[in-house]
Amino acid sequence: MAIIGRLVHYSFDAVLLSTIFAGIRRSSGFAPDTSLIEDSTFRGVAEKFLGAGETIFDIVQMRAMSTSYFKRKE
Repeated sequence: MAIIGRLVHYSFDAVLLSTIFAGIRRSSGFAPDTSLIEDSTFRGVAEKFLGAGETIFDIVQMRAMSTSYFKRKE
């Protein structure tokens, strides 16, 4: 059971890190350069990893826009 808990914890950490990368890309325009990864398999995994963060970021952003707890600063 400890292995499953550890796996869930590491998966959550990976998704959180990917979401942070997505936020950095959205706010500054800087993104990790996956073209530097020579192996196509690892490049595909990295792109899916970053894509998961983009999806989570979009979901969180939509939820924040639909609640009264957040307002756009002008």
